[in-house]
Amino acid sequence: MLKNKRIIPLILSILLIFFCITLGCSNNNKNTSTNLNKKEVTLSLLIDNQADQEGIRAVAAKFEKKYHIKTEIETRPSGVEGHQVMKTRLATGDMTDLVIYNSGSLLQALNPEEYFVDMTREPFMKNIGDTFKQSVTINGKVFGLPMGSAIAGGWLYNKRVYRELGLSVPKTWAELIANSEIIKAAGKTAVIGTYKDDWTSQLIVVADNHNVISEDPTFATDFSTNKAKFSTTPAALRSFEKLSEVYQKGFLNKDFQSASYKDGIKMLIEGSGVQYPMLSLVLMAIKADYPDKINDIGFFPQPGDDPDKNGMTVFMPAAIYVNKNTQHLEAAKKWLTYFVSPDGVKTFQAKRSPVGPLALKVKGKDLSNKVIPAVTEMLPYFESKDTMPALENLSPLKGPNLPQITIEVGSGRVSAKAGAELYDKDVEKQAQQLGLKGW
Repeated sequence: MLKNKRIIPLILSILLIFFCITLGCSNNNKNTSTNLNKKEVTLSLLIDNQADQEGIRAVAAKFEKKYHIKTEIETRPSGVEGHQVMKTRLATGDMTDLVIYNSGSLLQALNPEEYFVDMTREPFMKNIGDTFKQSVTINGKVFGLPMGSAIAGGWLYNKRVYRELGLSVPKTWAELIANSEIIKAAGKTAVIGTYKDDWTSQLIVVADNHNVISEDPTFATDFSTNKAKFSTTPAALRSFEKLSEVYQKGFLNKDFQSASYKDGIKMLIEGSGVQYPMLSLVLMAIKADYPDKINDIGFFPQPGDDPDKNGMTVFMPAAIYVNKNTQHLEAAKKWLTYFVSPDGVKTFQAKRSPVGPLALKVKGKDLSNKVIPAVTEMLPYFESKDTMPALENLSPLKGPNLPQITIEVGSGRVSAKAGAELYDKDVEKQAQQLGLKGW
């Protein structure tokens, strides 16, 4: 009996310890679960390494402060290499949650229905301009939001040197060539070439679309349906001829094949190079890097052969997409909702200068900074509607090897006709991959 009296308290003590341990574990599990629920979500975002990232980083910082959701930014190469990186990462499932990439034909080449989230019915889409929507719509589904303003394609020029040499802005290609001869005779580079960054080599060809469509109004449709080709359509072949002529007349800098985009900007600012076929998008970078020289830089559209048809080719901005395989879909949608809100747009534009009209419908006062001089030279074309979307915004086709082909033509390795034929073959292969009718 005495033994039992000693054993019972021992058993009770053991049971008490057991329950205490069990209760403690339960509370720890509950606390762990609570901590997990409170853990901050981190979204990943992929962007071109040559794109202006300041606005995106400002949005990401403010979004994190507001919603406690972080954004980790990764970069990829530009041009053909960047396109291959995109295709590889999508195919292998190694893509970020948010993706910044081209709108238009290059988007279609990625098969967006397989890889990106359809945002057609999202409430934030009401803030997007209809013209831009067309450039990110595939089979009736809208996949992207615009990254800022419409972009002009044409020529940047050094206004100070133009004044010194008594030059006027050219309205025809013949006048551009005449200006270039005077610049060359003055011992300066007439046309800046930066083929190390291959995408810059195609500007003379792609910025010519206003002139092509002015001469051949059905070209975009005929091109898309295999009824017209660059090599057999005089107005389109002319684009490659212009690129070839710049090389043949010796207007390029001697190091045009090894010079980079940043080298080209430096030449333009210094005035050692006077004219640069380029997108207006780079004006933001020029203002950031050379704020005291931005007023020296002007812009004119690529001239055609008829001064009465002078107009400007306009590119839709890049877009931001959501990876279909993201593990943070709701957070990604919240990011986009904030991005196109008035506060988000104001944050994005705070340190940016507009390079064209915004592709967003934002109510309230103008959210952009003071317009820089080069943009004031573009605005009359937008206001008079003497603009034409780039071919890649009118057609699902843009051959991925165009930059390589324009380097060949622009360095005299192949003729304009041969380059146009190479591009026709490049486009044919792409059209067949996309399964387009008529190919």
